[in-house]
Amino acid sequence: MLGIIRDLANNHRTMIIVSHEMRFVREAATRVIFMDEGKIIEEGTPEEIFEYPKHPRTIKFLNMFE
Repeated sequence: MLGIIRDLANNHRTMIIVSHEMRFVREAATRVIFMDEGKIIEEGTPEEIFEYPKHPRTIKFLNMFE
């Protein structure tokens, strides 16, 4: 399934995907929205979210994958 989504992204298709597959999100996304308890708490490019997260909840979540 991830291969199909990757192919669609490479063909510039607009998609909204909900995922906990952080490696895939980082690779395929052009924008990332991080939500907690149904609210958007942070959004940006994959680099902004994964390299420079600002919100403590985002930082805590991403640290689970290190």
